[in-house]
Amino acid sequence: MRKVIDILKNKGIKIPCSSGLSVQLKNKRVRFETVQQILDYLGYELVIKEKS
Repeated sequence: MRKVIDILKNKGIKIPCSSGLSVQLKNKRVRFETVQQILDYLGYELVIKEKS
């Protein structure tokens, strides 16, 4: 996780330090924008669709 955070910070993306992100994930209080940025870097996207 630290490596991903360092890379994102080097690209100018505002993201909390690894310990801060760990706390946010543990407490289930991570920002949606942060999740989007991490997924974008990893080559994924979040899709929200209506349940069938």
